[in-house]
Formats: sequence, C-alpha cells, structure tokens
Amino acid sequence: MFDAELVKTLQAHNIELVVLAGFMRILTPVFIRAFPQRIINIHPALLPAFPGTHGQRQALQYGVKIAGATVHFVDEQTDHGPIIAQAAVPVYAEDTEESLSARILTQEHRILPHAIQLFAEKRLEIHERVVVIHNTPRIPDAALRIPESA
Repeated sequence: MFDAELVKTLQAHNIELVVLAGFMRILTPVFIRAFPQRIINIHPALLPAFPGTHGQRQALQYGVKIAGATVHFVDEQTDHGPIIAQAAVPVYAEDTEESLSARILTQEHRILPHAIQLFAEKRLEIHERVVVIHNTPRIPDAALRIPESA
C-alpha cells in the first residue's frame, strides 16, 4: 500500500530518478518495477560484501582491511543491483563501528552526488550487471596500500 501510493505521487511529479539515502526500508517489486534502472541507493560497504544492515559492524567483525561505500542501482534483491561507484577507506585496528562509519560517511557524501550527476548527464549505461560510465578519463594504474596494524 505504502509503495503503491509513493509510486503514484512520484509519477504525478514526473520523477526521473529516485535516490535512496538513509531510506531504511525494503522497497516492494511494485515500486522497483515502476522505476526500472531509475532508483539508486548508497550502502556503507563495498558490495557485494556485507549487504543489509550494519555493513560497518560486519566489516569489523570479519576483519577486513579495506571497507567503503557503494552506490548502486536498485533491483529486487537487497543491496544487489549494478554498481555505479565505490569508494574505499582503510580499517584500523583501533576502529569502532562509529569511527569507521564516520570515514565511510565522508566518502558516501562524495560518491552519491557524483553518481547522481552521471545519471543526469546520461553517462550511465547498464550491460547486464555492469555499469559503463561514458566519457570518463582513465585513472593511471594504482594500488591501495593495506593499512599496517596498530
């Protein structure tokens, strides 16, 4: 019921893109099918690792050395759709869920507006699960350094 009403309202306003940021609710297929490849979500983990709630806590419990954030298109599975952008942050031995969350949030604030801009500029194209970003300069070869233990 909620999703059907929300769809009607958004369609009445000719919404082109639905952005989920802090929208802690699972959308039904009714909603998702109304806006195919036009719903994006931000998730505080490097998907496909740690979908669902508490991605930061899961990363700490698992002992990863690199965590981060992902912007992705929404499909009918939780935190599963094609990935638009990701940002990595180091995980330190002294990290708490709060300290890691704060570093990830900084990156979320950077990559979500970027993904929205790419969509607005019609630079995103989806091929099965792969999002191709058109007219993007290549980044020279680089490697991430695994943080040293404290």
